[in-house]
Amino acid sequence: MKKNNYFIFYMFFSFILFFIFIFIFSSNSFAAYPKLVTKLNAAFETVEGWIIKISTPAAAVAVGTGVFMKKFSFGDEERIRVGKKIIRGSLFSYAFILAIDLILSAIRLLVT
Repeated sequence: MKKNNYFIFYMFFSFILFFIFIFIFSSNSFAAYPKLVTKLNAAFETVEGWIIKISTPAAAVAVGTGVFMKKFSFGDEERIRVGKKIIRGSLFSYAFILAIDLILSAIRLLVT
């Protein structure tokens, strides 16, 4: 009779430990991203990639144009001023585009 009580106790104890280990130490292997979140992430990555691919050469061309306007102004104050405006405007625009990239990354982190 005593052996039977120990056996029941050990079976009950092992059963409880088994479920504790399953619920506490289990990984969420079935908790994948929903399709909508996956599509949003892909869309954000695509938009970011295209914005960076288009804006980097555009900013370089604008800065180069402003530098050449300043260089070949031959003392004309208006051309020097316009060249400086072009350089400053293109650098601010490129900085704004990089800030948008950071904002989209933050939104993506909030969505996921």
